[in-house]
Amino acid sequence: MKIYRILVALVVLSLPLFGQETKDAAPKGGATSIFTVSDGSTLRKAEWSFADYLPQDKTLDSKLMGRNMPYQVVLPSGYTKSSDEDIKFPVIYLLHGLTGHFNNWTDKTKVIEYAEKYRVILVFPEGGDGWYTDSVSNEKEKYESYIIKELIPEIEKNYRVDKRREARAIAGLSMGGYGSLKFGLKYPDMFVIAGSFSGALGAAEITEKNFPGSIGKSIDAIFGPADSDTRRANDIFDIVRKTTPEKIKTLPYFYIDCGTEDFLFQTNRDFISLLTEKKIPHEYRQLPGTHNWQYWDSQVKEFFRVASQKLSNGKELACADNPAHFCGGGETTLGRPISIEEIKALPPRP
Repeated sequence: MKIYRILVALVVLSLPLFGQETKDAAPKGGATSIFTVSDGSTLRKAEWSFADYLPQDKTLDSKLMGRNMPYQVVLPSGYTKSSDEDIKFPVIYLLHGLTGHFNNWTDKTKVIEYAEKYRVILVFPEGGDGWYTDSVSNEKEKYESYIIKELIPEIEKNYRVDKRREARAIAGLSMGGYGSLKFGLKYPDMFVIAGSFSGALGAAEITEKNFPGSIGKSIDAIFGPADSDTRRANDIFDIVRKTTPEKIKTLPYFYIDCGTEDFLFQTNRDFISLLTEKKIPHEYRQLPGTHNWQYWDSQVKEFFRVASQKLSNGKELACADNPAHFCGGGETTLGRPISIEEIKALPPRP
């Protein structure tokens, strides 16, 4: 079964990771608009900042990476107009796949539109082709330490973030799915939920010997020789097998899905069997789909729904259930989110 997982992973890694692109959902417009909304009985004036919805490209001067690292942030509606500094927001970190970059999620999915109804900050890190792992051969390729030790503290320093574990989630696709589950397993005190979409979960088993060429060689450069301590420390199958009942109690909730036509389908099934054997809390979805953006676009929407029930100690984060906060980013008491189409249709500020 281990050899099968390796072969399946190698097939998919040799294919382009980007499938069908979806329409960019980011709203466009001026900086701010004033408009009125009605709940059927009253009118309220609300002020929107389009900056809350547009992806913000940022860089971090990383000492661990030895260079400026790009990332994106999307703020929840009402963030820039809230005068209450005590209001803190949960964060969801979304990781990209192999050959991808930090801006893939906002360019290729409707992730901003899907997150609109939840009061969360979205962060999209740059992971290169580094498998979200500290390279054993290049001291300036420490993607795991960079995200855990530099990026997350940077976000929590610069934004009104709820710094509790209960308010921090992570998920990713393909290589990013592997990375997010690994982070959940290795840093259970940091994340309340970790999600994987079409995860390349057997990455640590790939070597140049079983897959000659650039991919196998690059993975050897990151993880080191087969059966090395570094390999075992980053092999999520091995980590789960060695997890004690006491450690299991500390783990985040795991959300995992994979398309039934995906080359990584069996690898994901094997991992789910292991989680079930170890009685580790999780939920698994398998449904028609392959390794492309059409599938990931649909599943990130479902992940937000599940994550909203786990974040902030299980409190529902949807605006519809939390009307006392900035639902829609203004002074409205509608108690519901405003659609992207409504935002696009807003008149310019006088």
